[in-house]
Amino acid sequence: MIRVHDECRDDVQAREALLDAAFGREERFAKTCERLREGRLPADDLSFVASDDGRLIGTLRFWHVAAGPSRPALMLGPLAVDAAYRSAGIGAQLMRVGLSRAEALGHDSVVLVGDAPYYERFGFSAALTQALWLPGPYARERFLGLELRTGALSGAAGLVNAAGALQPKPDFAQLLVA
Repeated sequence: MIRVHDECRDDVQAREALLDAAFGREERFAKTCERLREGRLPADDLSFVASDDGRLIGTLRFWHVAAGPSRPALMLGPLAVDAAYRSAGIGAQLMRVGLSRAEALGHDSVVLVGDAPYYERFGFSAALTQALWLPGPYARERFLGLELRTGALSGAAGLVNAAGALQPKPDFAQLLVA
């Protein structure tokens, strides 16, 4: 039975393996959106996995960004589904759960870089990001936005920057003692 639920610590290894299989390890870490995720924690309560009988088959996370100098937004990604489950609606299910939760938590907008025909069915549009840009190479037609609150991206302009909590640095002295 396929189930979408909040990601937990036990999902990390399987999630990373799924992302490597879906995007390639080197390729996924070279993406511009990764620059916005580096050293940051995902947005609270906005990391999801899909599982089938306990096996992780899908993942979706959201990250805090600033759309321009001071407009809070979320960045969606990565979204990945195990190759054996593609075209089964798992990605769409993750999207519906994730966007619904983001809206319920009071977030106003979401941006992403992805396949426009896929994401347009959830309301994403390149028109909403026309005055925004990302810190690195990307295909302009793949840079999409979604307003969870009407007008949330109206007038948003400038560079999209990383925001949100920093990932804690490991305490190497403690690791040496253990």
